[in-house]
Amino acid sequence: MFSLTVMDHVMIAHSFEGEIFGPAQRLHGATYTVEAEFRVPSLDEHGLVVDIGLARAELRRALDTFDYRNLDELPQFAGTNTTTEFMAAHIHALLAAALKDGRLGEGGRRVTALKVLLRESPLAWAAYEAPIA
Repeated sequence: MFSLTVMDHVMIAHSFEGEIFGPAQRLHGATYTVEAEFRVPSLDEHGLVVDIGLARAELRRALDTFDYRNLDELPQFAGTNTTTEFMAAHIHALLAAALKDGRLGEGGRRVTALKVLLRESPLAWAAYEAPIA
């Protein structure tokens, strides 16, 4: 399996509901480093997984939907604890849609799996990985 990873970052504010979250129940900020790893079983005729420029652009487009925003105020997250794990899956869904819509070019249609990893700090991160159906 071959892979190509692109990276960006996003800054958000949010709060959580539930005693398990302790002080994170209060409004707080987070800066995530976001990695998107696209996987294919073989390289295309140009020796590529996907076009790196298109991959970077689509990751940025996905992040722009909530960058520098309070997630508690966005309708798409209403009633949801926007944990690092949840946000990894959310970004995965946005990128999977971009792949299916052809926004990563023909190479994007060959991607069979995608992993999205969010680094909350140098000590903690979470990821969501799934096949592209």
